[in-house]
Amino acid sequence: MFGWSDIPSAIWAFFIVLPLVSFIHELGHYAVTRLFGGKISLTIGRGKLLFKLGGFELRRVYFVDSFCQIKELKVSNRLTHALVYLGGPLFNLLTIVIVNSLIHAGVIEPHMVFYQFAYFSLYFIFFALIPIEFGKGYPSDGKALYDVLKYGTDKDPLE
Repeated sequence: MFGWSDIPSAIWAFFIVLPLVSFIHELGHYAVTRLFGGKISLTIGRGKLLFKLGGFELRRVYFVDSFCQIKELKVSNRLTHALVYLGGPLFNLLTIVIVNSLIHAGVIEPHMVFYQFAYFSLYFIFFALIPIEFGKGYPSDGKALYDVLKYGTDKDPLE
């Protein structure tokens, strides 16, 4: 049961852990895009711009949303585009495996923060891979992956 004593943990989860998981997800897209010679911008949050460093932007309401805008890929084919879309979920999965491995190896102690981290990471993986359209030109990773595998890069949101 959720009680008053759980409020600090909820604040920590929503304002620190969730944005960290979101950043890791976008970092996955960023890393794979750069691997294939692509240009990408990464935005964390919504609202007024707090700071910008190269293609990275941090906005005032940093805990609400995150997204990437991929401009182009030098190595451009169905496989590379598919890997870009899988980059976010794969990074989330990789960090869950790393954190759990460190806990099982006794390097770090089990803690509620790591449970929250794994929970939000699984949340990101699950909802990113559902093939839905958030609006015209804004597909989920799963929808973009489906489109690029079915139709090729001609119908790809990257192009």
